[in-house]
Amino acid sequence: MNNGFITFEGGEGTGKSTQCRLLADRLVQRGYKVVVTREPGGSPGAEAIRHVLLSGAAQPLGPDAEALLFAAARDDHLRTTIRPALASGAWVICDRFADSTRVYQGAAGKVSPQIIDGLERIVVGPTRPNLTCILDLPPDVGLARAATRRGTDSVDRFEGEAIEFHERLRKAYRALATRDPQRCVVVDAKGDPKSVSDLVWAIVSSRFAFGVPTAGAAR
Repeated sequence: MNNGFITFEGGEGTGKSTQCRLLADRLVQRGYKVVVTREPGGSPGAEAIRHVLLSGAAQPLGPDAEALLFAAARDDHLRTTIRPALASGAWVICDRFADSTRVYQGAAGKVSPQIIDGLERIVVGPTRPNLTCILDLPPDVGLARAATRRGTDSVDRFEGEAIEFHERLRKAYRALATRDPQRCVVVDAKGDPKSVSDLVWAIVSSRFAFGVPTAGAAR
């Protein structure tokens, strides 16, 4: 396989953005073309919706409306960024994807599985990750890391939830990995970034048969 679609999932402060970057660096060093992106966001339309979601402006509308906004952002992201990158032969590494909606709005927010399934079927369709690394941390550790990273900036919509919400997220992610072991792997994220990156690379190397890199690799 000369390219693939890899996503990173997990609660707040688990190091998803860092691990996306470190994995991309390893692939680029081996001559592969890589696109690193994120959700919500990753395209101009989706980035506009990201601000609405993470600012908390949509929270009064309820979790069903938030799920619809995430789906709208994901649709733009897929059409504008992810699908063209995959079609060009690039690896796509994404900080969050549809599993975040399934966990945050579904398991933790109580949006019905029928709504979540329907949105995923319509928006995502066949463009599903080949591999999802679920970075696992106790919520109190992740939230402390997120606070350090945030500094004096305001807490976002989801970081500001009570600890019980974050416990539900962790449980839901672990359940997701149990239901879909062919795609999802739980990664212990308690170590330093390099140690976690080594764990991730071992998983990626075992899952993909790397072929001849695309000429003119770029990120």
